Amino acid sequence: MGRPARPVTPPEPERDVHVADGIRLQKVLATAGLGSRRACEDLIASGRVTVDGVQMRELGVRVDPTTAIIHLDGMRVQLDTSLVTIALNKPLGVVSTMHDPEGRPSLARFVADRDERLFHIGRLDAETEGLLLLTNDGELANRLAHPSHVVPKTYLAYVEGRVASNVANKMLHGIMLEDGIAKVDRYHIVDSTPQAALVEIVLHEGRNRIVRRLFEEVGHPVNRLVRTQIGPIRLGDLRSGTTRVLSQPEVGSLMTTVGM
Repeated sequence: MGRPARPVTPPEPERDVHVADGIRLQKVLATAGLGSRRACEDLIASGRVTVDGVQMRELGVRVDPTTAIIHLDGMRVQLDTSLVTIALNKPLGVVSTMHDPEGRPSLARFVADRDERLFHIGRLDAETEGLLLLTNDGELANRLAHPSHVVPKTYLAYVEGRVASNVANKMLHGIMLEDGIAKVDRYHIVDSTPQAALVEIVLHEGRNRIVRRLFEEVGHPVNRLVRTQIGPIRLGDLRSGTTRVLSQPEVGSLMTTVGM
């Protein structure tokens, strides 16, 4: 006698995300900067858009943009147009604060022409240059700062002396510092001479002056340090002391990185 057939569990009915007095989904997407309404209709019809986890294909769906969680190709869409995230190429000598009681150059001078109340995400010490993010999106800032969402950061370090080949192994497997073991995720020598080297490293560590301390521990003091990337956001060709507003795809990728 054969085994009795297992009962078939019927699939759960798809949740209805339609809000009768909401706004048409294609208009919401267009307002968020994803293209014309017609282009956004094509995105919906091709199944590339989800609302609260439900895949959309029908064009008549209306949603509440204040509560809906929308993704395009798996990437979160920022619907609140009042929220902004800005990339700054922080110059040497600027402290990572919006106001410094000691009167040192601060971040405020670079966003003085903006109306939003911005705060910086993370820090760079005064001697370190490069990418710093500023935003008025509290949830995004909190997620990026939370230990459960550690975002990788990329640096270019200009160090003294020719770097020996065993330094890579030390960096990747961990170096004991005064506050515990620290290690990098990736390590690559970009250029090297007998007198100096240019090294690119990627790490999740957020401890104070961690890059400089790692190189000092292996005998190669850092003469110049530039942060070139935070998660998916790159410094690119942004000139020192200038800013740019992140695009919708960039913000979306940043939100996806921290599980939003």
